[in-house]
Formats: sequence, structure tokens, C-alpha cells
Amino acid sequence: MHIGSHYNLKTFILWTRRTIYWLILWAVTSTALYKLAGFIWLAIPWVPIALIGTATSFIAGFKNTQTYNRLWEARQIWGGIVNSSRTLGIMVTGYIRTEDESQKRYHQEIIYRHIGWLTALRFQLRESKNWENIKTKSYNVEFRELYSVEEWEKQLPDELKPFLSENELNYVLSTKNRATQIIALQSEQLRKLTDQGHLNPLYYVELENVMKELYEHQGKSERIKNFPYPRQFASINLFFVRLLVILIPFGLLNEFAKLGEYGVWLNIPFSVVVSWVFTSLEQVGESTENPFEGGPNDVPVTSMSRTIEIDLREMLGEMELPLQVKASNEILM
Repeated sequence: MHIGSHYNLKTFILWTRRTIYWLILWAVTSTALYKLAGFIWLAIPWVPIALIGTATSFIAGFKNTQTYNRLWEARQIWGGIVNSSRTLGIMVTGYIRTEDESQKRYHQEIIYRHIGWLTALRFQLRESKNWENIKTKSYNVEFRELYSVEEWEKQLPDELKPFLSENELNYVLSTKNRATQIIALQSEQLRKLTDQGHLNPLYYVELENVMKELYEHQGKSERIKNFPYPRQFASINLFFVRLLVILIPFGLLNEFAKLGEYGVWLNIPFSVVVSWVFTSLEQVGESTENPFEGGPNDVPVTSMSRTIEIDLREMLGEMELPLQVKASNEILM
């Protein structure tokens, strides 16, 4: 997530420069053929291009609206995870009572296990999918030099080790959906504490409802992660933008030719600018499709998990707390 006031123009142009190079080449080629080679027939009326441009504007606007909605929904889900996690913390420390020193141990086990769940979930959400483009598109790969993704640089077993017992760690790592099994372990311990008389049955029901909420948050996150923005809409937007960009230089030829002998050369900068607007809309929409892929516009699940961890460990009375995740070049992951 970019936490600055905005992306500066230099950064945005660098991000889109490869497209700009092709647009310049195409505009120069069409204009040179018209003016120097005498291919006057290349100029086409502006009206059909305007109609295609109108359709393209609608489909591009639709895509960008829907991809933003995916991003905002993901942010709302993780806002719910923050709230449910804090609720779990105050319930565990307030509801589980024993007459010996085991009380603190139970509190720590459950809260640490929950931090383990956050860790497993964020690692799962950062796994790459075929339709994601952060690791495949050259302009995205280059942009990744400005920030780092912790889940790609560290190993899940090492990150889970401080929060799970050895037996639990071995079991969780042997499963496919690690986050799901960690919540199952939480539920099992809550039942045992109830059977032992350390947890009131009514409190047990309330805590189980929190486990249910966490499953719901996880399921919603997995839905966004595992179901891409529909490929048919993504494809038609890409095709329309490319068709429009191909036609724009030819549609502007006659308009600038009316300005005089050298006026036609203005076709190059103006067609590049108009085309760049549409290709940039496509590129921005594409970069917003997958809010957990590890891009600079992602929901900052690493930072949010760390915030939850700090809050919960403070509830345990701990003084040595991990540091907040810091932004790199105004990008917070």
C-alpha cells in the first residue's frame, strides 16, 4: 500500500515507459507513412474511432471500479480480522481463570497460536497464482526493487516456530491449509479448558463464535485470493484498449494536417498522450486486481498482522515487543 500523498509523475512515467516507447514508435510510423511516403489513404475518419473510444471508456471504467471494489473489500476483511483479534485477546485474558500459575500459560498459548494463525494466513495469501502479474510483467518486476515482501524472503516454519509447540508445528506444516488447522487447534484447547472447569460454558460459546468469525474472515480472503477478476472482462478491456490505441494515430492525421504543412507532425505527441491515458487506465486496473499478490497497491497484511501481534502481546503484559513494519519508499506491505 502506498502511504504517500500520491505517486509522483516521474515514478508513474517510469512504470509505464515501455508502453510509451511503443506508442511513440507507432505514432511516428503512421505519421511518416502519411507525410513522407504519401500514403494519404491511411487517414481514417474520426467518428468510428470516437465510437470505439466511448465503448472503451465504459469498459475501462467498469474494470477499474470493480478492481477497486476487490481491493476495498479485502481491506474491510482485514479490518474485521483486526477487530476480531482484539476481541479474542480481551476474552481470553478475561474469561480463562485458574487458581494456579497455569492461567498465564493458557493465555499465552492461545494468543501466540492466534499470532501463528495470522502468520500462516498472510503467507498463504502471498502465494503466487497463475493469473497474478506481479512476478511476470516486466514493469512490475522492476518496481519491486522499491520494496520487499517479507513472505517471499522468509520461511513459514521459521516464522511459526515462536508461536506453536513443536508437536503443533509439525502437525500444521503437514497440512495443506495451515491457517485452518491452527484455528481447529484453538477450538480443541478451548473445549479442553471447558471440560477442566477453567472456562465457563457460556464463555466457551462466545469464544467459539470468535473462532467462527475468524474462519469467515479467512474464507472471504481466500475467495478474493483464489477467484480472479473474471478473465472475460479483463480480456475484452485489454482488446478494446489495444484496438483504440492502434487506430488513434490514423484518426488524428487529417485533423492535424489541416493546420498547415508541418501541422501533421503534431499527430505524434497528441496521439501518444491520448493513447497513454487509455493504456495507463488498463495498467492501473490490472495492478489493482489482486490485493494480496505482493504488489505496491496491496492490502498491507504484513503490517496489519504486526500491529495485531503488538496489541495482543501487550495484553499479556509483555514489554519486549516487535517493531512496527516500516514503509520502504512510501510502500507499506
